[in-house]
Order: sequence, then structure tokens, then C-alpha cells
Amino acid sequence: MEVKDLKVSIAPQEVLELVWQQVSNAISAQFLDQYILETEQGVVVMGLFEKYYMRSGNRATLTVLATDFDGVTHVHLAAGGGGQGAIFRFDWGAGGNFVELAANALGQYVLE
Repeated sequence: MEVKDLKVSIAPQEVLELVWQQVSNAISAQFLDQYILETEQGVVVMGLFEKYYMRSGNRATLTVLATDFDGVTHVHLAAGGGGQGAIFRFDWGAGGNFVELAANALGQYVLE
């Protein structure tokens, strides 16, 4: 499993839109689900993406969680499921690639 945390200068809903724009360039990519919760404290947005990786011969998932409870949008990216085998789960870099694909989509908005 690969994970990455970012702070960005855009709204949580925009995070999902930008990630999907980047991920959808791959023919084998799908936007599986989204969940949006708006509260008095802020917004929580979750998106679930899937992409087939030829090098691992498997589908990997990417979960994107974005919140803005303190005035800054925090993004958590987590990829998994791209590994082969029941014991070692070696994914040939598919998870890291999926996370970096999403992080690159948000690159110009990253804070710090």
C-alpha cells in the first residue's frame, strides 16, 4: 500500500475533479464512487478510483480523501490492490504510480 498526504489551496470537491481528469487519461481507469458530506465544520469528500496496470497484471485502487475543517484542504491519497500473490503482494510500483499520478494532478495547488 502506498500513501501520501498533501495540503492544497483548492476546495475538496475540486480535488476529486482534478484527480479524475488526470486518471481518466488511461483507458482502463474508472471512477467507482464518491461520497460528499458537508457540515458546519467543513466538507469531507471521498473518491474511489480503479485502474488496470499491465506490469502487475492487476487492478489497483486509489482512495482520495479531502477535508477542509481548518480552512486548508488536507488530502490523503492511498493506493492498494495492485499486488500479485497471496503472500508477498508485490505490485511492481503500481500503487506508487497511482498515488503519484494523483499527486501530480494537484501539484500546482500544493502548499508548503
